[in-house]
Amino acid sequence: MTDQELVELAFTMLERSYVPYSHFPVGAALECADSDRVFTGCNVENAAYGSSICAERTALVKAVSEGHRDDFTRIAVVGNSTEPCWPCGACRQMLYEFAPGLTVLVAQRDHSFVKLPLSELLAHGFGPKSLG
Repeated sequence: MTDQELVELAFTMLERSYVPYSHFPVGAALECADSDRVFTGCNVENAAYGSSICAERTALVKAVSEGHRDDFTRIAVVGNSTEPCWPCGACRQMLYEFAPGLTVLVAQRDHSFVKLPLSELLAHGFGPKSLG
């Protein structure tokens, strides 16, 4: 799958977002290395705002619940904005837990995207190896 195809798959998740409060849908597509599996996610808001979950974490939790833990290569994150839709701090930390070497594709409304390593989004990240 090309980078653009992964981004386009993430865009298909915008329509599934539940965003009655922010009205800002976000979609994500998380790729596994060894199985050509892609797990998708959308943001799901809640009246108790802290209970909301981002698209990136939705995709990650789906993947982990299906037995994938250390084989993630790329994630595409998209939003309906004229600016790239950057993962929040909580999402960066969750992604780092399982895939510190992850490549992140961050797109904007016109389907153009920026590609960079997660380590640039979360410099000096704290993960499982930090506990040793």
